[in-house]
Amino acid sequence: MTDAADQARLGLRFRDNHLWRRALTHPSYVNEHKEQRGLPEADNQRLEFLGDAIIDFVVAEWLYQQFPGAPEGDLSRLRIALVRTESLAELAHTDDLGALLLLGRGEEAHGGRSRVTNLCDLFEAICGALYLDQGLEAVRAFIVPRMAGRLAAVQRDESDRDAKTRLQEWAQATLSQVPTYRVQAETAPAHEPLFIAEVLIGSVVYGVGRGSTKRAAQQAAAGIALAAVQKPAAGDGS
Repeated sequence: MTDAADQARLGLRFRDNHLWRRALTHPSYVNEHKEQRGLPEADNQRLEFLGDAIIDFVVAEWLYQQFPGAPEGDLSRLRIALVRTESLAELAHTDDLGALLLLGRGEEAHGGRSRVTNLCDLFEAICGALYLDQGLEAVRAFIVPRMAGRLAAVQRDESDRDAKTRLQEWAQATLSQVPTYRVQAETAPAHEPLFIAEVLIGSVVYGVGRGSTKRAAQQAAAGIALAAVQKPAAGDGS
């Protein structure tokens, strides 16, 4: 597909296609094509930095308007759930943005198109590029309909109150203690990291989880701990 067709599929029309192409350019691509003319001279990391801040603002503003009576804490939990790496990567996956990435051969060979961090960075970079190209209203038009779908899922499965938050609430109410986390192990390959985290309450390990990021591993550990402490005891009739 052409740039115009790719943009049209997403409901976009960039005035400056250099910004669009830069948003799609992973650092690995620039590193492998430094000597070729006519290619993006920079990767998408600066645009990702800008897009990250813009998404935070747009989502915060939207939630503020959507829930006029909600306290700050509830709004913060919703915003965190909507803009976390995994959520933005899911939005990118839904739009098949990974197919548009310009990747180096090594990153391509090791599954870079489906990697959560790459997809999140790409979504943020596109938002940053769109802001520079057309301003905040265009970013709102791109983000809000997508976030509306994610919000429904967040509210349905209570992912705004993530496993770590719920475990902390349980531990404080039940044991008067706060859970702590530590990374137990990490694999060496940079292209496919695996973090193994354990959650402790006091000196007792309540759960061990795995994930492609430290946060994901900690969330998995907290989820396992919650399942264990909330499981009905044998013979209690439930």
